[in-house]
Amino acid sequence: MTKVEEPQAASWPNYQGFDNEYEQHTPIALTVKGEIPRYAAGVLYRTGAIGYKIKTDQGDTWAAKHWFDGLSAVHRFQIEASHSGPVQVKYNSRRTVDEYLEMVRKTGSLDSITFASKRDPCKSIFMKFFTMFTAQRSSKNVGVTVSINMPGGGYVKNAEGGEENSHVKDNGIATLHAKTDNPLFKQIDPETLEPVGTASQSSLHPELKGHLSASHAKADPVTGDMFNFNLELGLTPTYRVFGTSAATGETSILATFRGTPAYIHSLFLTENYVVLCVWNSHITWGGVAVMYHKNICDAIAPLDKSKRAMWYVVDRRHGKGLVATYDTDPFFCFHTVNAWEEHVEGKTDIVLELEGYDNVDVIHRYYYDNLMSTGDADGKYAGKNRESVLPAHRQYRLSTVNSPLGAGKTLPGELVFQADKFLSMELPTINPAYLTRKHRFTYGVCDRLKSSFLDSIIKFDNVSRTGIFWETEGHTPSEPIFVPDPNGEAEDDGVILSVVLDGLEGKSYLLCLDARDLSEKGKAEMDQAMAFTFHGTHRGVTGLAAADI
Repeated sequence: MTKVEEPQAASWPNYQGFDNEYEQHTPIALTVKGEIPRYAAGVLYRTGAIGYKIKTDQGDTWAAKHWFDGLSAVHRFQIEASHSGPVQVKYNSRRTVDEYLEMVRKTGSLDSITFASKRDPCKSIFMKFFTMFTAQRSSKNVGVTVSINMPGGGYVKNAEGGEENSHVKDNGIATLHAKTDNPLFKQIDPETLEPVGTASQSSLHPELKGHLSASHAKADPVTGDMFNFNLELGLTPTYRVFGTSAATGETSILATFRGTPAYIHSLFLTENYVVLCVWNSHITWGGVAVMYHKNICDAIAPLDKSKRAMWYVVDRRHGKGLVATYDTDPFFCFHTVNAWEEHVEGKTDIVLELEGYDNVDVIHRYYYDNLMSTGDADGKYAGKNRESVLPAHRQYRLSTVNSPLGAGKTLPGELVFQADKFLSMELPTINPAYLTRKHRFTYGVCDRLKSSFLDSIIKFDNVSRTGIFWETEGHTPSEPIFVPDPNGEAEDDGVILSVVLDGLEGKSYLLCLDARDLSEKGKAEMDQAMAFTFHGTHRGVTGLAAADI
């Protein structure tokens, strides 16, 4: 009998967080320890993949190759605060890919465009040119980010700020949608988490007929209006930046321009502008490479240091369209942090923050073989060698965006500072009250090479450019969510919520940290390990929800 080697302790969180099929359709009560403040009451949603394997009717096992192609699911934490007694937490979860699962079970394969699965070389690429995304739209594996009351998704906000949708729940949640890096969005029941239906951005506006978009749309923190882009691939790749009104549900095209096609996961929003950075995750052959490889990952070219990152500034208030273009040294990015305007003597600068990479290798780090070392994983993504795929917290400045001298020209952007990689983060978040405003603190998860995946939560200070950490050996945190204290005055008055996997005990818990010093306030413990998630959002009883939707 062949002896199977047990994984090292540092690898345990990977197996339990990725190869995990645990779902909980009926809400169950969690064990609360310590104190979760009453103002954190509301609903916390998390989205990501519950497992990546499917047993087929032929007796085989189909498996996704990349974490971004895992089986989409939504998790729900109901945080309840009664008039007396401590806060209670209930949990339920559900996969949202019923049709996708059924299709793979019956056929044993997936004939669609994915993020990273390999193509079938026997299929003709040319006969599929005009329908290259049709199969993906029928399979409906959508689950990277999640939005509450998304404009254009059946929710309407009336002029007084109330809810016109008749299905609004007591917690103010009318609709729930999952999104991904294409124009699809999937509606999900906010309580049962059952999938309701899928639509495309073309239902918002007929010109939004492109193939790629950002999982992270941005919302105006005051009006709730949503902003995103739509990229049409082809011989003349075209970007369309658009906005959807929360008050009317109507969508307007703010700007249309040609540019190098790229994989862009997020964008920026300021008080008056939408900023789209086409960083250096360029898609080859004008996008035809996506159709050839049948995935996004293999269609992305290695980062070419001779090609500049391009920044497009679009007016969102006065119908002026594309008002300025900038370039900087090349880089890649998954997640933007925030952006704001600075006005001096009639001139407007835009300051932008993001988590930047020196190359696109990090995309390949997230193959399951690399994450769990189950195959011939490339050594540069493992151990201390993976320092090359860590992000750096960066701040950029685009100067005088309202100058007529810059019209029709490409102006130089400025890198203001770049933090040390071990003081940087992924899955960044801030106090939502500071979106589109200058902020000081950013929270995220870190990989300081102390485990095989993520090992800590950081609070980074833009002023001192230092950080403080929460960490526990063998515990893997998820994206932090900031919940403000409604009676607080300082930017960091509030708590951080993060779902953490205790890899040593094989159980997860909802962690509540004081946002000021990352000290632990309380936790809600599960009896199971919960699969790792990508992103989440919190809707409090006060109606405040994160504006990054």
